[in-house]
Amino acid sequence: MNRVQGVQLTGLGTVTVPDDAPVPGLFANGRWTETATGYTRVIRCPADGEQVAEVAECTAADAGEAVASARRAFDSGAWPGTSEKARGQVLLRTAELLERDKALYARAEALDTGKRYVEAEYDIDDIAACFRYYGGIAGTDAGRVIDTGNPGSISRVVHAPVGVCGLITPWNYPLLQASWKVAPALLAGNTFVLKPSELTPSTAILLMETLLEAGLPPGVANLVTGTGPEVGAVLSESPDVDLVSFTGGLATGISIMKAAADTVKRVALELGGKNPNIVFADADRESALDNALTAVFLHSGQVCSAGTRLIIEESIHDEFMAELVRRAQSIRLGGPFDERAETGPLISAAHRDRVHAYVQAGIAEGATLLCGGYIPDTGALAIGSYYPPTILDDCHTSMNAVQEESFGPVLTVETFSTEQEAIMLANDTAYGLAGAVWTNDGSRAQRVAGSLRHGTVWINDYHPYLPQAEWGGFGKSGNGRELGLQGLAEYRETKHIWQNINPQPSHWFESPPAGVQQ
Repeated sequence: MNRVQGVQLTGLGTVTVPDDAPVPGLFANGRWTETATGYTRVIRCPADGEQVAEVAECTAADAGEAVASARRAFDSGAWPGTSEKARGQVLLRTAELLERDKALYARAEALDTGKRYVEAEYDIDDIAACFRYYGGIAGTDAGRVIDTGNPGSISRVVHAPVGVCGLITPWNYPLLQASWKVAPALLAGNTFVLKPSELTPSTAILLMETLLEAGLPPGVANLVTGTGPEVGAVLSESPDVDLVSFTGGLATGISIMKAAADTVKRVALELGGKNPNIVFADADRESALDNALTAVFLHSGQVCSAGTRLIIEESIHDEFMAELVRRAQSIRLGGPFDERAETGPLISAAHRDRVHAYVQAGIAEGATLLCGGYIPDTGALAIGSYYPPTILDDCHTSMNAVQEESFGPVLTVETFSTEQEAIMLANDTAYGLAGAVWTNDGSRAQRVAGSLRHGTVWINDYHPYLPQAEWGGFGKSGNGRELGLQGLAEYRETKHIWQNINPQPSHWFESPPAGVQQ
């Protein structure tokens, strides 16, 4: 096993570091540091259980060291005062380096998550695009000048960095979700501590090396690996952290909000969704069918915006579902480098078992199982954490299966008769991250899209996004936004500066003659 650019990854060695270097996991002050205990965690590929990395298992004390590094770099370092244009150049250089090392990053991402290598390649392209977008807008917003109505004064509204940012990211899109936080945080002039999922840390570790190579000063980017209760909690609770941004599950997001309350720090949360995919009878049938599969079964459903609720017009239900089931049963499962595979495993056996329990509970509630719904127990699929595409029909919004996330390849199916019923069903959820509507009636498409209480709505499409466009949800899908200009604003404070260019006494209080005390 080779240590590659700071991380041990099987079969990835092109650039090595000395064998006596610390096991990566705690990155502070611009270097890898020994952890308090020396404990390590083995990372295994969920496709076959093979070891792909070994990283440090950090403690709360290690997380505190990373926070202290970020605090010093913000309070005493040059980065916050560096011009935004210069900060943008570091982001643009990072994008170039990510593209140069695309194969290294994609392989690390595929091995950690089990996703297909080609999907990981797409992810790296999107990550580079995120850094390039924020690098490209550097220096374009200098604030604004306010007309005071007084020629003797100048009033400006400007931006300042928030400070030290704690960034906590999930396992499904490890580096992509990190880039949505890291790029705007850096452009705004902040320092940060990144805590990746303990299941998929490899590309976050690689990123630390890339940022240094791109010219980021030591101490600005810090990283700590380990569990949420042990190290993530430090980022939420520490008074030296000014903002915490989290992407992940609802329960953890609630805990972070509570933990952050005592220090009144900023909190940004992206907590997933239970996303409706509405299909009207007049929709282009082939496109709607094809995208209904992609909406829910891409990355085996481990996507926060997955279209896990198919809401279909009753008149086409039977014909549509017959073909959808046939296609779902034909989806080929396999590992990252299986060229025939169309989707991969779930992140772990424990998660697979939770998904299976969710399906069984849905059936007990009255749903009809049309396909899938079992744990493979033969052949290569029995070795990994695989679960087949699963469809539950005859569902309704009172079911837990319709209201709760499975975060797996499970589709629930509901029917409607009228446009208003479709809207009502789609909005009958505590979440509000994303949704879609399929119809050839342009007016209807706009009416429905405008009525959906979801942060992203697609019309006759599913899943595309742009780094220029804000991403986030309503309700229990979280608060704040990532990407776009609002994604940058999350990492900025707004400051009003008033300047009197011709100061004069105001004579508000009458001044006694000199030498006279009243």
